[in-house]
Amino acid sequence: MERVDAQDRVLGVVSRREAVREGWLHRVGVVVCRDGQGRFLVHRRAEQLSRFPGHYELGVGGAAGVGESYEQAAAREVSEELGVRATVCLRFTFLNRGGLSPHWLGVCDAVLPEVGAADPGEVAWHGWLTELELQRALQQRTFTPDSQEIFDRYLGCRADPTSSRGGRS
Repeated sequence: MERVDAQDRVLGVVSRREAVREGWLHRVGVVVCRDGQGRFLVHRRAEQLSRFPGHYELGVGGAAGVGESYEQAAAREVSEELGVRATVCLRFTFLNRGGLSPHWLGVCDAVLPEVGAADPGEVAWHGWLTELELQRALQQRTFTPDSQEIFDRYLGCRADPTSSRGGRS
């Protein structure tokens, strides 16, 4: 993966282990998946995962590889974790300090007609929730540390037609 600075400029190539251990900034791409009715895809992470096992999550994603854009990383992760190909669109990036280590988070979105064969090593359960159901779930269930912020920023980006797509905040 690429180590980046506070302005999201590449500094060099490092291992994920190094980046997490040292607290170095790196890039992660996630997708907020919606269906044709506007519902949000939520999933519960598999119990055997090393990071946040059994936690619910709004975004599907993972670390960007060397030379990979946020969109490319996010689309790859959707394919690997959910078993479907998706056209993703970068909506915004932000410096995420939640989770195991700080990182730039590129939040994309995509419309999925359905979920394919979800990888059981990654996804223990998935379902579609309305915006109101998701708001309730975020209060009642244990989600990954960044899910609430992703949801809030996503709604804010969607509500503000003057916000720049792909802008940093």
